[in-house]
Amino acid sequence: MFLNRREMELRKVRFEETFRPGEIEFFDKKLWQAGPMSVAGVAELLPNTGGEIRIRGSLRVVMEAECDRCLDVAQYPLDLAFDLFYEPLEAGPESPEVALEAADSSVDFYEGEGLELENVLREQVLLALPMQRTCRENCQGICPICGQNRNRVACGCKLVTPDDRWAALRNL
Repeated sequence: MFLNRREMELRKVRFEETFRPGEIEFFDKKLWQAGPMSVAGVAELLPNTGGEIRIRGSLRVVMEAECDRCLDVAQYPLDLAFDLFYEPLEAGPESPEVALEAADSSVDFYEGEGLELENVLREQVLLALPMQRTCRENCQGICPICGQNRNRVACGCKLVTPDDRWAALRNL
C-alpha cells in the first residue's frame, strides 16, 4: 500500500490491512511470517514542516525463525504500536557522514511522493525481534561433537580441550 503525500495534503490517510505470509519480504531466509499480519493506523502530513509525515499505528503478527543455537523453529508473537516521523530526503543530511543528535534517531527519510507501508512494517518487525533468536532461554544448542540437538538427546559427548601448555612441543 502506497501512502501518497499528495493525498495526505487533503486529509489523513487511514489504513487497516491484513498481509498474508509472503506478501512482505524480510530478506532473511531464516525468518518468515507464520500467519497473517494485521495492521491499522493513520498517516498524516504534518502542517508547516516542509513535508514531514507522521505514521501511527499498531501491528500484530507471529513470526517464525530458526533458533540460532539448535536450528529448531521458534515463534515470536509481536503485538506492537509505532509512532514514526519521516522527512523528505531533500531535508535530510547533506553528506552521508553527519553526527546525529538524540532527537534525530526518531526521524527517518523518504524519497519521492510518499512511502510504501510494507517497507515501514518490515522495519518495525525486524526492530522488534531479538538480535539472538533462540527457541527458549535455556536452549542447549547442537553438540559440537556428534551434531545432535542437546534439547532432545543427552548425548553424553565430552568436549576435550587440549592442554595448551604443551602446544609449543607439538611444533618440534
